[in-house]
Amino acid sequence: MALAYDDQNIFARILRGEIPNKTVLETDHTLAFHDISPSAPVHVLVIPKGPYVSFDHFCAEATDAEILDFHRTAAKVCAMTGVALDSGEGFRAITNAGEHGVQEVPHYHLHILGGRHMGRMVSAA
Repeated sequence: MALAYDDQNIFARILRGEIPNKTVLETDHTLAFHDISPSAPVHVLVIPKGPYVSFDHFCAEATDAEILDFHRTAAKVCAMTGVALDSGEGFRAITNAGEHGVQEVPHYHLHILGGRHMGRMVSAA
C-alpha cells in the first residue's frame, strides 16, 4: 500500500513536540492524549508514533511490535479512564478513514469515547 503521509498534519506535529497535548499515556510506539474538543466525558485519542494514514495502512505496514503496543496501550487507556468493561459501563472505539469515513487528520488514530451512553453508531440515511 503506497499512501503518502503528510508529516505536517497536527498529530505529526504533536509527536514532534511542536504542539502541546494532554498526555494520558506514552510508550515507545504509541501516544494517547485527551481530545481538545471532546464528544463525551471520556474522549482520548490513541495514535501510533509511526507515519500511518489509516487503520488499514497501519495493519498492513506496521511492525508486530507497533501493532501489539498500540492495542495494549488502548486497553490500558480504557482501564485508566474507567471505561473498560471490568470497571466501567463500556466505551466506543472509532477510527475514520478517508473521505467517506470523514477522516479529519491523515494520521491513523483511535477515538476512545465513554462516560455516557453513546447512542446509535450510524444513523440510517
